[in-house]
This record gives sequence, C-alpha cells and structure tokens, in this order.
Amino acid sequence: MKAIVVTDQAEGTAGVKLVERPEPQAAINDVVVQIHASGFTGDELTWPSTWTDRVGRDRTPSIPGHELAGVVTALGYGTTGLSIGQRVFGLTDWYRDGTLAEYVAVEARNLTPLPGDVDFTVGAALVMPGLTAWQGLFEHGRLHAGQRVLVHGAAGVVGSMASQLAREAGAYVIGTGRAGGRQTALDFGAQEFVDLDKDAMVDVGEVDLVFDVIGGDIGKRSAGLIRAGGTLVTVTGPTEARPSGGLTIDFVVVPDRAQLTELVHRVRVGRLRTNIGNVAALDDAVAAFNPTERIKGKTIIRVHP
Repeated sequence: MKAIVVTDQAEGTAGVKLVERPEPQAAINDVVVQIHASGFTGDELTWPSTWTDRVGRDRTPSIPGHELAGVVTALGYGTTGLSIGQRVFGLTDWYRDGTLAEYVAVEARNLTPLPGDVDFTVGAALVMPGLTAWQGLFEHGRLHAGQRVLVHGAAGVVGSMASQLAREAGAYVIGTGRAGGRQTALDFGAQEFVDLDKDAMVDVGEVDLVFDVIGGDIGKRSAGLIRAGGTLVTVTGPTEARPSGGLTIDFVVVPDRAQLTELVHRVRVGRLRTNIGNVAALDDAVAAFNPTERIKGKTIIRVHP
C-alpha cells in the first residue's frame, strides 16, 4: 500500500516521504480500515510517540496522522460492534502507525459509525478539532450557559470548533487572533474579536473560561482575566499560568465514541461546521505538508477517491 512515512525527527516535514508499505493486519479487537480521508496535525512530528514506542524504543519509519474516515475491510479476533463495509471515523493510537496511508489497523473502540450523508473529508476534519474542543470546554472547563469564554486562535482549526460549540451551549464567546482572522472568527461563532497585536486583552473584562491553543505569554496574560472559580484550559502542555482563585488544566485529547456521535449529529443538522483549508490526494501529500504559502484551515488528505 502507499503510505507517508517519517524517519528523522530533525528533518521535520522536509523528511516526509511517500513509500510502499505492507498492508496492516488486524490484531485482537482491531479492525482494518480502508482510509478515504485522513487528517494531520502540524506538531505531530514533535511528539515523542511519533518516533518511539511506549518503552522508548525507536519505531521509525513511522506513519503519521491519527484522524481518519473510511470503510472497515477486516475484523480482528474478538472484535465486536463494527462490521465489514461499515463507514467509520475516529482517532487512532498515538504510538501505532497512523492514517496517512491506504489502510490502517486500529482498535475498534476508537471508531464511531459515520452516517452516509456525511462526506469522508468532513468526517476526518471533525475528529481531532471536535474532540479537542468538546473535551476542553465541557469535560475540563465545565462550561455551561450564561458563562463568558475567551477562545484563543478562534479562526484556527480547533478554535473555530470551540467557538461554535461554546456559542451553541449558551456561552458568550470572545475570540482572539491576528487581524486577518477577525471575520473568520466571527463567522464561526465568536461574538467579539480581540486582535492580539493591537487590542488590550484586559479590555475584555472577566471571563469564566479561557480555551487556549497558543500558550506562552498569551496564556499568562489571559489567566489574569479569569474570575474566581474559573478555569484556564490549555492544549499547549504544562504552564505556569494560574488564575487567581481558579484552575489551570492542560490535557491531551483522547478518543471518545459518544462525543464523536454528538459532534457528527451537529454536523448533520447544520449546527456545526468544519474548518477545512486544503484537500490533497495522497500522491500530493508531501507537497501539502510543505506548502509555499500559509494554509488557513485544516489540511485533509483524500486517500481513496
């Protein structure tokens, strides 16, 4: 099968190659999925799990990508809940070969049925941003109606998803970003926009929740806006930013079938949109990961036409 592999962490995306690899086999409780669309997260090549297994042994050449939508083609021993020919989407294990390939072996519990009226490209684009936003807002941030939430990077792939979900939940959404992202952030649900280069963040006033995908100084500055009992939720790793009288939670997204079911339902009824910037074929994936200009929105690799 065709697959994208990486072998040298120092090379970054410049070391991405399209090669031939053996098709995977389904282990116990696995399924094999013919991948129709795959997502890729830009900082995957900095994750230790891309390069080593759980005990630290080198596992290169490894196949990156962990978001997929496709069709089940084989079931491993003991696998239940899915059937051959079924449309599925989901998030694969960080330490196993990923989804930038024609086929992938994945634990069945990490997959969710994909309704027939949702395109594979949309399904793949929903997985990581949708789960990250949902878990950050509702599991870790305990967001509820009437609260004020500050979403950093609101024009981005995850931020635009968080803005929509928070708005739908009845929160007042303040988005941040660079000037060029203002209209996109507003289009995806932000009710106010803060230009991080020009506007004073303190003018926002107190908020109940900060959803942070930027980190660093932005995270530290926004911690001071959180009212007592509020929460700073970040996906940028451990941080020294601490709201006075509140919580800071950094988390790593995990697969969740029930949450994906909720997310795809919202897509079907028009309450949620994905933020796709570029769709490329697997044969063109190397160029897609090394673009000559900045791509706004998520890059999706369409593997099987």
